[in-house]
Amino acid sequence: MSESNNIIRPELKSFAPYSAHTSPDTLKEQFGLSIDEIIKLDANENPYGCLPEVNRALSEYKSFGVYPDAGQQELRNSLSKYTGIEPERIVAGAGSDQLIDLLMRLIIRPGDEIINLPPTFGMYSFYARLAGARTVSVERDGNFDINLNEIENRITPLTRLIFIANPNNPSGNLTPKKYIKRLLDRGIYIVVDEAYYEFSRETVMDWVENYDNLMILRSFSKWAGLAGLRVGYGVFPLEIADYLMRIKDPYSVNAAAQIAVTESLKNRERLFKQVQIILSERQRLYDKLRAIDGIVACPSVANYILCICSKCNASMVVQELKNRGILVRYFDVPRLRHCIRISIGKPEQNDILVESIREILGEGN
Repeated sequence: MSESNNIIRPELKSFAPYSAHTSPDTLKEQFGLSIDEIIKLDANENPYGCLPEVNRALSEYKSFGVYPDAGQQELRNSLSKYTGIEPERIVAGAGSDQLIDLLMRLIIRPGDEIINLPPTFGMYSFYARLAGARTVSVERDGNFDINLNEIENRITPLTRLIFIANPNNPSGNLTPKKYIKRLLDRGIYIVVDEAYYEFSRETVMDWVENYDNLMILRSFSKWAGLAGLRVGYGVFPLEIADYLMRIKDPYSVNAAAQIAVTESLKNRERLFKQVQIILSERQRLYDKLRAIDGIVACPSVANYILCICSKCNASMVVQELKNRGILVRYFDVPRLRHCIRISIGKPEQNDILVESIREILGEGN
């Protein structure tokens, strides 16, 4: 143990893992519940799962014994048709998380800085720290909007990347395009994470050819129900995309994921109808949550709602829900300690959630 301790990078000895969602299998063992009894609303997944065409294509595929296309040619062409961007600018990965990691490996030297806008997606600072970068945090305001003037004040010659989740996770709000444009005009590389684009329909994709410092990330985990296959993609300046293709793992997107993306995009109109069902249910759930005394539901353009527990202990609510087999997200950080994030589930799941919260807070019948 002492010998291995000597070869570990000193700055990583206290490295904290990313706090991921609770596995239903873990809850099943802990509380003696079946998988069917667990209501999973903690990871912003599509509650309806992937399309039947995806399952059918996977079951019929005969070449899982062969490595997938390392150059992602068919996949990049499909994504090009979907985004309207030339395939040479597109790189896919095992989730957009991997692309964040690759960007850090490509651009960051130890001592460089990234600007992060918390509370936001935790993987930006996670990979920055792993790469030896300093994370400069510019806190969002009380409405979870970014502080544009403060961001500009914190830019230094060491600033390499600024990450903007749009819509933001976990708050669900958008950053105005004029703010993004002003930062782009500073010449710093800006990463706009549009993981929830299909829900918000807000994008800066049409700016890609006008800004050689704009990079956009997207995901198939949320809208397309492919979270378990881990596939995301990014749109980058041509030179950056070329370098990313050089340094990525050769088979970073497995054959099953490539098939699933292709089938999802072929049938995307059906997926968009599913997205619309989720958006309608988001409004219904938002209205129900707002009616609970002690719960302040924040407006959202994504497939989740951040709730502030104004008269109760958020950690207690999360634990009580877990005891009932209902998983929601709790972030044990100062700014979010009074908050829970709820993914939009099916109507019957959301009804059980709302009634459970009412009972926990003493409003039940």
